[in-house]
Amino acid sequence: MKAHEIILYPLMTEEASRLIETENKLVFIVDRRANKKEVKRAVEELYDVKVEKVNTCITPKGLKKAFVKLEPTYKAADVAIKLGIL
Repeated sequence: MKAHEIILYPLMTEEASRLIETENKLVFIVDRRANKKEVKRAVEELYDVKVEKVNTCITPKGLKKAFVKLEPTYKAADVAIKLGIL
């Protein structure tokens, strides 16, 4: 899969904004078929950052949510501003 097919859209909720500020994490809705390595590669490719860790879960609505923790040298807030969600 291509990077644009894996990352569907960024998620902006109260919890997501707290994660951006406190834990340097971004939250995305991703393709259900994508695994953590593919999500990591797609985020690094699309947003020109280094990813430290990816956690995923399936929401009750059946969507796959990815919590992407960035390396300390990159700021999640900067990426969020570029995306227009912060």
